[in-house]
Amino acid sequence: MASLGIQAEQEPLLGDRTPGSREWDIIETEEHYKSRWRSIRILYLTMFLSSVGFSIVMMSIWPYLQKIDQTADASFLGWVIASFSLGQMVASPVFGLWSNYRPRKEPLIVSIFISVSANCLYAYVHVPASHNKYYMLAARGLVGIGAGNVAVVRSYIAGATSLQERTNSMANTSACQALGFILGPVFQTCFALIGEKGVTWEIIKLQINMYTAPVLLGAFLGVLNILLILIILREHRVDDSGRQCKNINFEEGSAYEVQLPPGNIDQVAVVATNVLFFVVLFIFALFETILTPLTMDMYAWTREQAVLYDGIILAALGLEAVIVFMGIKLLSKKIGERAILLGGLIVVWVGFFILLPWGNQFPKIQWEDLNNNSIPNTTFGEIIITLWRSPSADHIEEPIGCPAEQAWCLYTPMIHLAQFLTSAVLIGMGYPSCNVMSYTLYSKILGPKPQGAYMGWLTASGSAARILGPVFISQVYTSWGPRWAFSLVCGIVMLSITLLGAVYRRLIAFSVRHGRTPEQAR
Repeated sequence: MASLGIQAEQEPLLGDRTPGSREWDIIETEEHYKSRWRSIRILYLTMFLSSVGFSIVMMSIWPYLQKIDQTADASFLGWVIASFSLGQMVASPVFGLWSNYRPRKEPLIVSIFISVSANCLYAYVHVPASHNKYYMLAARGLVGIGAGNVAVVRSYIAGATSLQERTNSMANTSACQALGFILGPVFQTCFALIGEKGVTWEIIKLQINMYTAPVLLGAFLGVLNILLILIILREHRVDDSGRQCKNINFEEGSAYEVQLPPGNIDQVAVVATNVLFFVVLFIFALFETILTPLTMDMYAWTREQAVLYDGIILAALGLEAVIVFMGIKLLSKKIGERAILLGGLIVVWVGFFILLPWGNQFPKIQWEDLNNNSIPNTTFGEIIITLWRSPSADHIEEPIGCPAEQAWCLYTPMIHLAQFLTSAVLIGMGYPSCNVMSYTLYSKILGPKPQGAYMGWLTASGSAARILGPVFISQVYTSWGPRWAFSLVCGIVMLSITLLGAVYRRLIAFSVRHGRTPEQAR
């Protein structure tokens, strides 16, 4: 993880100044420089572990929920999945505001402790005699509350880096987050070798099996993360030029600290960036949600095939995202963050436009079963259920194809596999570009003042998008089909591009807006 920040760490803050030179020491001592980057690297790790905590149990929640509580249905599964984002949405502004006025170790340690406790609760949800599903709901909600520390992590990194370092640091942070989402399911797959029965520690009633081992690993890594934060993390804040700023978060003074510069934050730019970030997360959340139902309907894949092939596709998109994050660091120096954000939205629009059905070839119709096995009729929880259900759970020969009760299946052309794969590549390229540029521009707009509360609201908007995206796409796709669903998505992205064009000139760094730092308009 530490290697992600090496390139950014080696870049001087101003001009050609390097650590150890006389000019550098006027702005930042070499000791302070090394301490600052050690702290940032610890927060890279924190971001990685936070995303692992979300994804490490995603593939096993449904079978585990069925095992511990027979009364749990797909509708309740939807609430269990959404509880993480709900918890994060509530907690992010609180932790962000907390970090503005107190040392940031405090909200970080408290949030990680909540995640550790939640993971331990998840490992014991089988113990109560009844209402086990509600204990699982509480556990996942608490994990989401703990993940509210994403706002603290990003506000710390934004405040501890200069303008020149900011894009690289935010790209590294997003790459760590993406890597966590990729490796979480991989860890879950490894623990599947333990089996459903596993072993039981009777004295403390702890079952260690394929369902509980991942969260116990998460709890252990959380404790390790707390120790690293206590030992290594130090409070650092620099202005846009890289000079230390005096702030309440500081534990020790410095002869080189300067006061925070005066000036107001551009609230129009802040609101616009929140809206754009919401749309970016909304679009990707709905794409992830509709992936399995769409491929099952269009290509007559079985549930087993859909889980395998779509899992491979998502893993490939995750790797693509990491590559894009790394490439962005170089490209942003040539064309600027705003241009990359605009280009990313255009690429996403093209990706969804390609998904629009065309031609005279229609999907295979599923006549055999009255129940819709590939897309829900009522709740978005039943969308996610297909990721965990085994083909043998219902019928030896499961019905495949586009369900006849979805009227659009009878007259909507199929989406060709080449269309789908091309679209997936484009969306997988545009999404990470928009994601990291939104965070980077947002942090620059806010400037050197404490960003915790603002980052909290940005994180909350992303959490809301992950809740609403699946609900939106499940209802529109089921009722009207992919043509209407993806046409509406194209319209939403086009409105976002229009919004970005309207505020393009306002999306500039705080110091540039107030004339303290020259920057070429791009």
